[in-house]
Amino acid sequence: MATISALTITKNEESNISDCLASVRWTTERIVIDAESRDRTPELARAAGAQVIVRPWPGFGAQKNFGISTASSEWILIVDADERVSPPLQDEIRRRIDGWRAGEPVAFEIPRKNFFYGAWVRHAGVYPDYQLRLFRKGAALYNDVPVHENLIVEGPVGKLEHAFEHHTERTIQDHFKKFGLYTTLAAQEKGKTARRVRGRDLLFRPWVVFFKQYVLKQGFRDGIRGLLVCVFASMYTFVKYAKLWDALRSRSVSRDHT
Repeated sequence: MATISALTITKNEESNISDCLASVRWTTERIVIDAESRDRTPELARAAGAQVIVRPWPGFGAQKNFGISTASSEWILIVDADERVSPPLQDEIRRRIDGWRAGEPVAFEIPRKNFFYGAWVRHAGVYPDYQLRLFRKGAALYNDVPVHENLIVEGPVGKLEHAFEHHTERTIQDHFKKFGLYTTLAAQEKGKTARRVRGRDLLFRPWVVFFKQYVLKQGFRDGIRGLLVCVFASMYTFVKYAKLWDALRSRSVSRDHT
């Protein structure tokens, strides 16, 4: 049988980490790279049989690349703390890696079922939400963008059929917890190339996002949950550009004072 390491990066994930690691108990080793959590995440991860390394936060890509470097298996599976590997996905992964031959895909995209407020949202563009998470060690590393880091693969990429279960925002409060950090990181990344923010960026871009997800991608079919997902996506776009505008304005003021 091929060996496989499950890798999870964490910070204050005590409510998620035990169930996450239980879903990958079948892997050869479980590695948790923890960014100095202030809760019981490291303790619970060790109790679940994981190797835990605590280190300062260097960014998403860098933290995952460090974890990849510590893995000893032929294959690596990246699993977020709020994700679960279902039994059908487990079986499919085992079949693919145990039967792997040279010339076949060295990495696989895995679909993801996103659960918002306790239910799977099937529309609004949030499914199948393919994630590139399974790969042979040495065939892939992450880039260093601040948010939504990408796995760069050397070799062919395939797709799996069965999905992760992603228990993302369980409450509205959960949505807002991520909102501030992710919009800041997205604005910083956009600021590397953008030189100005226009009124239409703030006025029209959020409405385009909402229309695309709620109408064209049929978010309305998921009821209140679909509406909330689409509204938050629109708000994310607005706040990202608002923060970018503020950063560019502050940068201009600083230059004028030097």
